[in-house]
Amino acid sequence: MTKTNLTRRTALIGAAGAGLAVSACSQSPDVFQPVENGHFNHGVASGDPDQSSVMLWTALTNDGGGYRGVEVARDEAFTDIVFEQGEEITYVMMQPLGTLKILATGLEPGTSYFYRFRLNDQYSPVGVTRTLPEGALDQYRIGVFSCSNFPAGHFNVYREAAENGELDLVVHLGDYLYEYAPGQYATENSDAMNRVPVPAHEIVSYEDYVGRHAQYKSDPDLQALHAAAPWIISWDDHETANNSWREGAQNHNEGEGSWEDRRNAALRAWYDWQPAREPADDLREHRGTYEIGDLATLCLLESRLTARDQEIGLDTFPIPSDADDTDPANLEAVAAWKRDVVGAEDRTLLGADQIADIGAACAASKAAGKPWRILANQVIMARVNFPNFATEMPGWLRWWATRDSEFARQFIMRTRFGIPFNLDMWDGYSAERDRLYAALRAAEADIITITGDVHSFWANDLVDGEGNRIGTELVGASVTSPSPFSGFKAPGVDYGQMMIDANPDVGHCNMEDHGYIRLTLTRDAADAEFIKVSDILTRDYRAGVESAWRIHPAEGGDVAAAERVS
Repeated sequence: MTKTNLTRRTALIGAAGAGLAVSACSQSPDVFQPVENGHFNHGVASGDPDQSSVMLWTALTNDGGGYRGVEVARDEAFTDIVFEQGEEITYVMMQPLGTLKILATGLEPGTSYFYRFRLNDQYSPVGVTRTLPEGALDQYRIGVFSCSNFPAGHFNVYREAAENGELDLVVHLGDYLYEYAPGQYATENSDAMNRVPVPAHEIVSYEDYVGRHAQYKSDPDLQALHAAAPWIISWDDHETANNSWREGAQNHNEGEGSWEDRRNAALRAWYDWQPAREPADDLREHRGTYEIGDLATLCLLESRLTARDQEIGLDTFPIPSDADDTDPANLEAVAAWKRDVVGAEDRTLLGADQIADIGAACAASKAAGKPWRILANQVIMARVNFPNFATEMPGWLRWWATRDSEFARQFIMRTRFGIPFNLDMWDGYSAERDRLYAALRAAEADIITITGDVHSFWANDLVDGEGNRIGTELVGASVTSPSPFSGFKAPGVDYGQMMIDANPDVGHCNMEDHGYIRLTLTRDAADAEFIKVSDILTRDYRAGVESAWRIHPAEGGDVAAAERVS
């Protein structure tokens, strides 16, 4: 089944302008060809909706000046226009590309609108957006995405969601783009697919980040999903640099200038190229609360750049990797490391102010009788340890993995001690997780956490240190980025099942597929479908439900666990 044909909605995108059309498919559907659409080669997008307004975005190619504006209408023929141009306009001119952002106001709650931009007598593709609902609501559907790495593969996941998702809202949890140079992470197939990163080096300056954003938004599948629904977008680390924190990043060094300059350049480019509302002061403060009628409260977290402490490195591990794992002294040393180093009380991820805001929003949501509180979160929140690979991994695979790698040997030996799966995740900030859980328990608020970052599907229980269930975590697979053990695939080796067996809080783990979560909210249930695609290296793919999960609202203070329904 080839997914290169345009649906009615995406056909509308190409037919909107005067004489404009989406470019024809290339001779090989496996080779990327950018969209060519006159002055509007990067599509249109909407985002950060509330009940009466939404931010609208486009880029202008070779803008020669003149009238720039937007039209918002109730109908796709634009006979019933309800908003035109507006006073709150942000225009960033940078030849040959400029970006135009306009806040459309005075809209009605829970209403779908068509919009298009205009440069003099030329019109952009048409997008569809929707304000957040108010009051009684029967159903609301959210698509959850993360980790869309352009050189790693085609954005078939975006195309599938645009064509078949029927989404009211898209939530992107970060790693919308990646900063790496050609020849670095996940670029090994980029030449064959014509998806080599632009610019052809690691991005550091404002101009670099703009160039990378522009390349991503030239993708027709990404454009299709941006045009199909409003987006709420957070960043994770790669929008700046790998494993970023408030004062630096793993993938930043002194030769690349100051971290603050690079971070601010990346964030300024991010705001210029995303349909996001501008912060009042600090560019890092992109977080907030979104009310979805009487059904749900969505809290967008910022867990990277404002409060996060630097990740604890495994070089702090307190004993040699090949130490005796039955010696009580060694076991106590590792326990103390987890408790006093990794779990140090002064380590922060969100910060006290953000935790207080989340607690207050969830308490208000609970008081209002809403059945669902959703945290849009970047990294896995549940407690997850590595399996003991020294016993669980086949001997031949251990030999192959370690034959030329002392790092791999030491890593496998350390897993005998139950080390956390990833110290860049909440397990590396366990005291901060305890503080968040305490705030939620004080608010008597159960939660669903939607999570990205890890390039795999998970369904996890969220349980505090005293055994109290806080809620359920749904983790979405990547759009294209490689799975955690993609470099160590082997017949009969199921790393996801190893994770389940090693961790009582993990109910499901699929480390193979790419896809997204389609989360449908009603008053009676939250139904999560893990949608997967069969291929990302070609445009020819099949899509299906990897698994489906149902969560019932809390009753009598008991937080219901996710139940697998298919």
